[in-house]
Amino acid sequence: MKRFPRLFAAASVLCSLAAAGGARAATVDATRMMALAQSSGCLACHALHRTKVAPSYDAIAQRFQGHADAVQTLQNAILNGHSGTWGIVPMPSYGGAQGLLTPAQAQDLARWVLSMAQPGGAAARP
Repeated sequence: MKRFPRLFAAASVLCSLAAAGGARAATVDATRMMALAQSSGCLACHALHRTKVAPSYDAIAQRFQGHADAVQTLQNAILNGHSGTWGIVPMPSYGGAQGLLTPAQAQDLARWVLSMAQPGGAAARP
């Protein structure tokens, strides 16, 4: 009988992870994501806390906070490029023929950026 409280506690943790964007969100390593953003060229236009050519990751996280499809929207923008959301400067494509990022890498980057708007988001930054 003592196993049931532990089972419910484990189920509660899993549900919390799912509500926060899935178990994968908990495994996104900020140091690894910063290295990936640097090596892929993302930081040529973006910065964590200030606007450069493109919006800061903080601003992106704030804009998409609470959007159910935020991870997919950002993953799509990273892989396929995008324009119009932040002004006239287009976001180049980092997937497809460019082959700079895989869909999984783009999803991890999207989750990392979005984590910056959550309480404790500073922990998501290296």
